[in-house]
Amino acid sequence: DALILGLRDYIRKCRFKKVVLGLSGGIDSSVVAVLAKEALGANNVLGLSMPSPYSSEGSKKDARLLAKHLKIHFRVIPIHEIYTEYVKGLKMDIRRRVSLTAENIQARIRGNLLMAISNQNRDALVLSTGNKSELACGYCTLYGDLAGGLALLSDVPKTFVYDLAKHINRNREIIPKTVLRKPPSAELRPDQKDSDSLPDYKILDGILKAYIEDHLSQKEIVKLGFSKKVVERVVGLVDHNEYKRRQSPPGIKVTSKAFGIGRRHPIAWEYR
Repeated sequence: DALILGLRDYIRKCRFKKVVLGLSGGIDSSVVAVLAKEALGANNVLGLSMPSPYSSEGSKKDARLLAKHLKIHFRVIPIHEIYTEYVKGLKMDIRRRVSLTAENIQARIRGNLLMAISNQNRDALVLSTGNKSELACGYCTLYGDLAGGLALLSDVPKTFVYDLAKHINRNREIIPKTVLRKPPSAELRPDQKDSDSLPDYKILDGILKAYIEDHLSQKEIVKLGFSKKVVERVVGLVDHNEYKRRQSPPGIKVTSKAFGIGRRHPIAWEYR
């Protein structure tokens, strides 16, 4: 309810009427689409599917099915050809391995398309769909999935995004069940999973809450039962990626400590 109220209020006061968001078939964009529909009405929401060569058939199907359930506007713009031209222009070889550079190119193509549609429809604001866990660790792409005018889930941890999805589906299936069941993935390379780059979200979110919201030190967090190695890695990611968060869209505060003006932290610093 707070997210719906915050979105509706933000849109009205910033003099927008509609929103556009990328619909990947994943849990985050699905929840954002539901919240947007509840806040603004189905006719004021456009979900844009932008499949790449690595997008699974299941994800493409889930995005379309969600849009059908919500009765929102839906459009598909494949990015395969655009991506291929980028790769050729940069003389990159992606036949054996899709590099981080190639992954980020896909995210930035999508960000550009979303912003272009926003420009074509001047009363449509782009909603960023990243969650607090990703933003905390820098698991996001500047000028890509961080593009937009409002990051609706930027203060919602990944585990709570799943709780929201289950709450949304409490009476009937709105978000396809397959979205909740499949392992989280950015689908920017073959067989990619979030767990390739980040700890299990239940562990990650526990550490993030202790560090960001409860203001505990690394030693205090380890005493809670978390691995010292994992804690050090997560805290390092949080501290290192402040520069990304300073360039990300504003969000709706729903926890005791949100990123932004509520958490003053230097971008460049070194503790000795």
